[in-house]
Amino acid sequence: MEHDTKTAPYLTSDKTSFAYISARDRWPVIVTGAIDDTYRSVTQCDDAEKRDDGKKIVEELARLKYELQHDRQLTPIRDDGLPDVAPYNDELEKLGTPTWFAAPWLYCECYLYRRISTSFSLSTHWKNYDVFARQKINTFRSSRPAVIELAARYKDLVTQMETDKVKTDEEARKLLFTEMCEICLWGNATDLSLLTSLTYEDIQKLQGSEARKASEKNILVNDLGAAYEVLKKAQSEGKTERRVDIVLDNAGFELYVDLILAGYLLSSGLATLVVLHPKSIPWFVSDVLLGDFAALLGALASPKRFYETPSDDEKLQDKTPPPLSDKEASELSFLFQEWASMHGEGQLILRPNRFWTHAGSFWRLPAEKDLIDDLKSSELVVFKGDLNYRKLTGDAAWDPTTPFTEAIGPLGPGSGVNILALRTCKADVVVGLQPSEDERLRAMEGGGADSGARKWAWSGKWAVVSFSGGKEVGG
Repeated sequence: MEHDTKTAPYLTSDKTSFAYISARDRWPVIVTGAIDDTYRSVTQCDDAEKRDDGKKIVEELARLKYELQHDRQLTPIRDDGLPDVAPYNDELEKLGTPTWFAAPWLYCECYLYRRISTSFSLSTHWKNYDVFARQKINTFRSSRPAVIELAARYKDLVTQMETDKVKTDEEARKLLFTEMCEICLWGNATDLSLLTSLTYEDIQKLQGSEARKASEKNILVNDLGAAYEVLKKAQSEGKTERRVDIVLDNAGFELYVDLILAGYLLSSGLATLVVLHPKSIPWFVSDVLLGDFAALLGALASPKRFYETPSDDEKLQDKTPPPLSDKEASELSFLFQEWASMHGEGQLILRPNRFWTHAGSFWRLPAEKDLIDDLKSSELVVFKGDLNYRKLTGDAAWDPTTPFTEAIGPLGPGSGVNILALRTCKADVVVGLQPSEDERLRAMEGGGADSGARKWAWSGKWAVVSFSGGKEVGG
């Protein structure tokens, strides 16, 4: 805690914040979903001992839901032998063992998922069970149209990049980098109308399209140009290893577009190595675990089986998914071959670290010497999503005009780490805005206006792409 920003954090007791709505409305629904999922798996279990073990977990999750809904004090994390137990409990003690509806939002939300995880890690037969896995893979299945569309564009793109002409077209290279990052930024919200011409020949038309312009208007801060220059410089200098790290956010379609970006960076030569950072425990419902990467590759390895097999819900409704065409199956299999090959050759690697599921902000990252030293080896560290942005900025109530480089504290200039945050706004904290921009957005319909709430920043409609050149003092 001594490394944290002194700017006040968002609290679950603040009725003008999304923290308040999260604690009272969203979290009970999430715990209920975890209870339902576990109960479903328990009832399908033939092993009586495992079934009894699972029933205990269901009871524990029900107690957790009761504590949450009745605003009880947060209790210490039970010791399951993992190294983060003491940090969680020490911080809880320093906070004065608050109640659910009167705690720092960031700590309380992380604590919720750590509590859920503890019930499984202390069990005998369910230690590695991901209570959110079913939900994640179903979400990927439901993203089928966008998955297929992107697969076709990606295959065309990689094929074209094998010609010398496109490697020397600098303007197209920069536009393509921008396009890839913006697809990655919007994740599940990706508008398929943006993807219709993702080729070198048509990239100029794409840049001028109305859909593209409308999307870019919603990016309030856009530092992609600075990030591109960093990678281009490393490539032009002929560095042998040019590494990009991606601190992942959601599984499913968002992981898919992260892999599209990773594959593009490797195929284009902007990177020679991409390191993906997943979480170590089921986290914030949809965050990527190692198993989600394997599940995604498995789906692409057998795309017809994955997409043509009815889901549990479809079975109940007696529905059969439409078949994939041979062309669609071939394009999805192409992605599997590309990414499995990159993974097999050590160009695309996964590197989990328990720090990513600690309760605190990334202001504490410099104290994690092994991890920060590893990240310093990277040309660019991309932090995906809303939670990573909240952690970078300490989830604090900054003035929205505060520079990003200031709000990330010790990870800013001089840190030795170049940072790019790709974030669609789904929480209150936002920095780097122009003067009066926050007021303009609040004044729009649904923006919050006179309520005192920054409601415009809760919807995912707006985004920020923020860069900090930490390898150069003052960068």
